[in-house]
Amino acid sequence: MAARASTLTVVSRATPGAGTKSAKAKPKVGLRAWMERVLEECDRAAAGFEADPVHDLRVALRRCRSLADGLIALDADPSWKEMKKAGRKLFRGLGELRDMQVMQEWIEKLRFAEEGAEPGAADPVAKKLLDHIHAREAECKMLALKDLNQFDRKRWRQWSRTLPGRASRVRPGSAVYLHLAFEKWTGAYELHKRAIRTRSQVALHELRIGIKRFRYIVENFLPQQHARWGDDLKEIQDLLGEVHDLDVLWATALAVQALPDMESRRRWREKLNHERNRRIERYREMMIGQQSLWRTWRAELPAGPQLRAAALGRLRVWAGFLDPDFAHSQRVAQLSLQLYEGLARAGVLGHDSAADTRDILQAAAFMHDVGKIKVQGGHQKKSYRMIRKLARPLGWSGRELELAAVVARYHRGALPRPRAAAMQALELPDRHLAMQLAGVLRLANALDARTGMLPKLEVELRDRLVIVQSPGYAPLDRAAESIAAARHLLETVLRRPVMVKALRVPGPRTSSANG
Repeated sequence: MAARASTLTVVSRATPGAGTKSAKAKPKVGLRAWMERVLEECDRAAAGFEADPVHDLRVALRRCRSLADGLIALDADPSWKEMKKAGRKLFRGLGELRDMQVMQEWIEKLRFAEEGAEPGAADPVAKKLLDHIHAREAECKMLALKDLNQFDRKRWRQWSRTLPGRASRVRPGSAVYLHLAFEKWTGAYELHKRAIRTRSQVALHELRIGIKRFRYIVENFLPQQHARWGDDLKEIQDLLGEVHDLDVLWATALAVQALPDMESRRRWREKLNHERNRRIERYREMMIGQQSLWRTWRAELPAGPQLRAAALGRLRVWAGFLDPDFAHSQRVAQLSLQLYEGLARAGVLGHDSAADTRDILQAAAFMHDVGKIKVQGGHQKKSYRMIRKLARPLGWSGRELELAAVVARYHRGALPRPRAAAMQALELPDRHLAMQLAGVLRLANALDARTGMLPKLEVELRDRLVIVQSPGYAPLDRAAESIAAARHLLETVLRRPVMVKALRVPGPRTSSANG
């Protein structure tokens, strides 16, 4: 949907850097650019806490915190939460000051909007409001200066060097970021439905925040989508921002008793409602109906099998940030799928080898060693607890994530007993499936030779014997003992012996000369 030009009369909501030399150039995006921008805007704001620098600093802080909020879902490094917390106090400390400055802009516009009013004509309501705002603005500047002086710029600068590197490990435009954007879209759309139903000030304000979060993910991580959606997203955010500004202005007028009589109350209420309703109607025009932007955006975000694959990708990325030897876990995931599919072809699994079951096995393999970031001995238990604490990714069920956690729990160590707490957390039909998948993962984990090379497994059924052939396997190697122990769980659940043998790889043919 093409960007629409708004014809509303608005108070200037300056974009970051408005009026500066940097605004003439193409603005930089990305976490590093915004974190550096925070430090620049701190210096500008400290010069006098004028309206534009205060606004720009809040925007930079909000973007950093919103990006951190999204990246926390992928990367469990505690620095993300620490950065968010460090910016929150300064952001909130500037909030009331920004409200005062925005209200002043609105009053200057609205008090001369009456028909027949002379420029400079006194309005007692406006005068009382401005007197309150000027006095409160001076107090807010003092408080903001205190918060700014307490802001740890040195630590922020350190984060600006380390955190963007962590964020760069996921390629912009990837399915993982599409999944993250869909998560933000879903949250914002739920807020939209509530706001349309209730039209309450609180619901509209929360909707504005939800759309901001969606916008910032798109702008910084999905360049192709941002090229198409950016103008519309900005217009919608501005519309809802102006509705919020008008609501704050009305609440302030009531709080300071700036409306001395019913006539002034009626006049100002009508004036504010007129501006407010125009913006809400413009929002409805863009966001309701068959051609709404909600539908346009949703059409380009993952759905169906693509959504499941993107969710699996998110679990893989999350594990990759934590696992100290993730290359091993990726090999184990491939070996697990080879072994599982070979058993399925042999007809010995005893259940439907559906795609979602393979996804559960693959996710468990990716995540089975995440507990090593916390402990070494008994890390499988820690992995289990960490996986269970994950927020369920959209496209996956709680049951599937629970199964993946149990499968990872039993990739090594004690065998799964029916009365074990982890097994009891599963529904009865899923317990046998979890044991089968854990048996597959346990054997695949033992078969990884950690040479960096991925062997090609072959599985066949001879009478009642399952034969797994792996190149490089030697029965007298030290690894053979671990493999022999690891196959026990799979033998138990399949109720048939499993033998691991060396796969004979034919050597290159040589031609002999005839004498």
